[in-house]
Amino acid sequence: MLAEHDRVVLTDDIAETDLKAGDVGTIVHIYPNAAAFEVEFLALDGNTAALATVSPSQVRPVAHTDITHAREIRISG
Repeated sequence: MLAEHDRVVLTDDIAETDLKAGDVGTIVHIYPNAAAFEVEFLALDGNTAALATVSPSQVRPVAHTDITHAREIRISG
């Protein structure tokens, strides 16, 4: 069961946000019945790169075998 402040890994690309499968974010809100999650994705400097509403099938918990990988994304605003 995922909880607020858990780190998660995207399992699907989210084109409208330029997020890609494998990007890591933090759950900042859980919708009723865990129907969806609001996930914040940070740039490595600590600034918010994207905020996305995702379904449970679009994320998985971070595993101890996962590592981070840097890539550039388009940040609007």
